[in-house]
Amino acid sequence: MQLVPVDDPADPRLTDYLRLTDVVLRRLSEPEGGLYIAESTKVIQRALEAGHRPRSVLLQEKWIPDLAPLLEDVDVPVYVAPPPLLEEITGFVLHRGALASMHRPVLPAPAELLRDARRVVVLEDIVDHTNVGAIFRAVAGLGADAVLVTPRCADPLYRRSVRVSMAAVLQIPWTRLPEWPEAAEVLHASGFEIAALALDDDAVPLDDYAATAPERVALLLGTEGDGLSRAALRHADRVVTIPMQRGIDSLNVAAASAVALWALRV
Repeated sequence: MQLVPVDDPADPRLTDYLRLTDVVLRRLSEPEGGLYIAESTKVIQRALEAGHRPRSVLLQEKWIPDLAPLLEDVDVPVYVAPPPLLEEITGFVLHRGALASMHRPVLPAPAELLRDARRVVVLEDIVDHTNVGAIFRAVAGLGADAVLVTPRCADPLYRRSVRVSMAAVLQIPWTRLPEWPEAAEVLHASGFEIAALALDDDAVPLDDYAATAPERVALLLGTEGDGLSRAALRHADRVVTIPMQRGIDSLNVAAASAVALWALRV
């Protein structure tokens, strides 16, 4: 490892790690710069196992023994800083060992990702990183094959999404879809029925739909609050709802994804 002690928060080599609490900045700059931040030894390990390339690592000296086995074949600078400096750089107390600035992998074409899949989840414009991470965790735990996200959906590789997903976003294949109607054309061309999870007078109860579900299903989930857009519902093949009780009309989108994926498991 190239251990590099640092003592200046303005060191230009640390630019990747600055202002991590500014969500808007990170959402704008990470895709443009082709980077994401992996937080914690476990997440860095998962990223390396997935074939992602680090650009640098930032950590406290006490975490060097934990990271050394992971980085012994990786030729990148490992910046070492005391805890107060790390907090000044990142804007939070770093409890999880280390941060790594990772190069973003090239996303596959949707058709490539869909080719061998049977159950996929489509996220339309979900803006909360916690929900995105929780859905990826449900996908990993309940056996779906992939996740596809719309252009305005929150970044699955934002560090909060990665953390909430328990690094599942580094294991589950995912990519971005084009806008409607092109998104529906991509899914239909690969043989998927689009099942929109939404409230509608004509919606099919989930258990009824699951009993006769086709071989290939794309489960479509909408943004918090407003749900799916009119365009998404217009291009869905079926509208499916989870029956509820006690006057509750719906679940949080992440919880709903888990219930629906369990019912549609293959």
